[in-house]
Amino acid sequence: MRIAFYGSSLLSSYWNGAATYYRGLLRDLAARGHEIIFYEPDAFGRQQHRDIEPPPWAEVRVYPATTDALREVMAEAALADVVVKASGVGVFDDELVEGVMAAARPDAIRIFWDVDAPATLAEIGDAPDHALRRVLSSLDFVLTYGGGPPVIAAYEGLGARRCIPIYNALDPETHHPVPADPRFAADLSFLANRLPDREARVERFFLDAAARLPDRRFLLGGNGWDDKPMPGNVQRIGHVGTRDHNAFNTSSLAVLNIARDSMALTGYSPATRVFEAAGAGACLITDAWVGLELFLKEGEEVLVARDGAELAEHLRSLTPARAKAIGEAALSRVLAEHTYARRGAEVDRLLRNEMARVRAQGVTA
Repeated sequence: MRIAFYGSSLLSSYWNGAATYYRGLLRDLAARGHEIIFYEPDAFGRQQHRDIEPPPWAEVRVYPATTDALREVMAEAALADVVVKASGVGVFDDELVEGVMAAARPDAIRIFWDVDAPATLAEIGDAPDHALRRVLSSLDFVLTYGGGPPVIAAYEGLGARRCIPIYNALDPETHHPVPADPRFAADLSFLANRLPDREARVERFFLDAAARLPDRRFLLGGNGWDDKPMPGNVQRIGHVGTRDHNAFNTSSLAVLNIARDSMALTGYSPATRVFEAAGAGACLITDAWVGLELFLKEGEEVLVARDGAELAEHLRSLTPARAKAIGEAALSRVLAEHTYARRGAEVDRLLRNEMARVRAQGVTA
């Protein structure tokens, strides 16, 4: 099938945490015979901070962030068998979700793919005239990369026909163990952009633990932290491109994951960082959230901290041998159960079953 995918960026992870998710899933779908056309705007400096060039498994259409260019790329939805509008494109989101679905052929499969469902639901829940709410009942699927039962119930309660989580996962060809790199040596490393709905949790976990352990080294990667007051043992290194994620994850004693507020509250929302770290064989410490046991087992495959004091205690007691054992156990688990090959197979089945249903009903353009 020809899949027209309108998202933030396939080529750049700059201010775009969904990049590795898109790459893992869409590359697998291409390997299953689907034709991928990814539409991304030239916005937020992403094209100046590319991690990859257009890959052989997808055609990438970068369009200017103008209304004229928007009209052109929306019209191309009519050429696709599957039309996908992802959340968080960053420019023209409302116009895109209505425009591409209106342009799609009657026999096309229409999908809204939400990469931050808790935040989206908070935005549209009390806004019955929101653009997404206006098209929601006409879509064939809402797919999300997290959220579990609470998100399914919320979306279907708002009129979605079917809401199905397609969780983050590991692409073992991209994220895997590598030798340690002195640039990223630390006791605890944390990689995340500075965002309003995460910052307070970063203070309660990462920065609090750093203040409690002044003799330990803490490494912070990501955009936006330059003017944030921090303990002196925290080193800020700015944006870390995806080509360095493996070394970032393997060069410290442990790697930290902190969920955004809405994802922590909703649960069932493992970030891409969880699978990247596990795929590199890193010892992962995460904040607590409901549904974690679906992905990793606490105490054996991941350590869980409920505040900065508990995070500091994990670091005090963690030995290199135990960190290595936890990382190896996590790697085995995600390779067995949580790869993009598994997620891609799930999406492929959904698309083929839906297309068979549409054709059986005789819907034509």
